[in-house]
Amino acid sequence: MTVPKLKIVKLKKEFDNGSVAAVDGIDLSVETGETLALLGPSGCGKSTTLNMIVGLDDPTSGDIQINGQSIVHVPPGRRNVGLVFQDYAVFTSMTVRQNFAFGLEVRHTQKSKIAQAVNEVAELLNMSDRLDARAKDLGGSELQRVAIGRTLVTKPEILLLDEPLSNLETAARLAVRNELRRLQSEIGLTIIYVTHDQIEALSLANRIAVMRAGKILQVEKASVIFNRPDHLFVAGFLGSPPMNLLRGRLEAGENTMVFRKLSFSLPVNNVTATDSAVPKGFFTLGIRPELLQIVPKETAPLVGQVRLVEPRGSEVVLTVEVASEKLKVVAPSVGHIKEGEAVGLFIDPDSLVFFDGNTNRLCDLCLSGRPN
Repeated sequence: MTVPKLKIVKLKKEFDNGSVAAVDGIDLSVETGETLALLGPSGCGKSTTLNMIVGLDDPTSGDIQINGQSIVHVPPGRRNVGLVFQDYAVFTSMTVRQNFAFGLEVRHTQKSKIAQAVNEVAELLNMSDRLDARAKDLGGSELQRVAIGRTLVTKPEILLLDEPLSNLETAARLAVRNELRRLQSEIGLTIIYVTHDQIEALSLANRIAVMRAGKILQVEKASVIFNRPDHLFVAGFLGSPPMNLLRGRLEAGENTMVFRKLSFSLPVNNVTATDSAVPKGFFTLGIRPELLQIVPKETAPLVGQVRLVEPRGSEVVLTVEVASEKLKVVAPSVGHIKEGEAVGLFIDPDSLVFFDGNTNRLCDLCLSGRPN
C-alpha cells in the first residue's frame, strides 16, 4: 500500500485555553503529485491547518506525517515544506535572481548549485529574462511567480499556497492560475491550496476539502463534489448561484414518488410508491441551477413565472417562481426570456439530491428515488 505524501490524523488546534477550536480533529490524506484545495469561508480553519503543517503553529493534539513520518516535533526549517502567502513576501529591494537564491544562501549551499537551481526555476516560471530586474519594478503576477519560485528553488516535499491569488487583478489571477496548472503537469508537485474562491478550487484542484467551523465536511474529486455534495452546507456553498435547496416531505403520488413543500411539488422518480414505502420525516431537496432546463409549458413538470433576469455573458441567471418557491436557473442567453414570462422547467430525476432533515447529510436512501 502506497504511503501518502501527507497524512493528517485527528488534528486539533485550540485557542483561549481550549474554549475555541480553530481546527477540530480533522483527518486528511494527500497523495504524491496531487493538488488538494482547502475551501471554506473565512475563519473556518484553513490557514491554521496550513500553519500547523509548515510548523508556524503547534497542534493541540493529533499528528502530521510526511512520507509516513511524524513531523509534529520537527522544526519548521527541517520539514522541507514550502509556504507561499497571499502578500508575496518578496524582498522588493532585491533582484529576481537574489530573491530566488535567498533560501539556498541561508542554507550555505554551494554557489554553483545555487546558480544552477536559480536558472532552472527561472526557466520553469518563464522568468529567465527577468532575473536581473528589481522586484519593486514587477507587476502583481510576476511578484507572485517570484514568491513561488523562491520556494520551489529549495525543492520542497509539499508546496502550501495560502490564498495566493486573492490580491491580484483578474488578468494577473488568470496568468498565475495558468502557471500553477503548468507546474502541476510538468513537475508533479504536491500542492495544498487554501482558498475561499471556489472557481480557483474547481479549476486547479484534483480534490477539494470543504471546511466549516474547524471541521472538514467533505473531501471529494472536484468533478464530483459540485453535483453530489455530501452535506447541506457544501451544497449551499458551492456554485454561483448555489444549489436550490427546498425543505419538505416525500409522498406517494399516483404513479410516482413526489417531493412536496406546501404547494410546491415535484415527481422524483417513475416508481409506483405506497404510503408505507415512502421515507418519513423532512428532507431537503437539492437542484443545481445549471441542470434545470427551459421546456414548453405544456409538457413541463414545473411551470413558473420569471421574476428576475440577470445577464451573465453567454448565459443568464433566471429567478423563476414556482408555487411561491423561487428557483435559480442558469440558461443560455440566446432565448431572450423576459421578466414576467411564464416558463416550463424540467430536470432529470437522476440529478436530484436529497439531504436528511436531521443530519443534513446526503441521503443515500433517496439518491435513486427508490425507498428500501
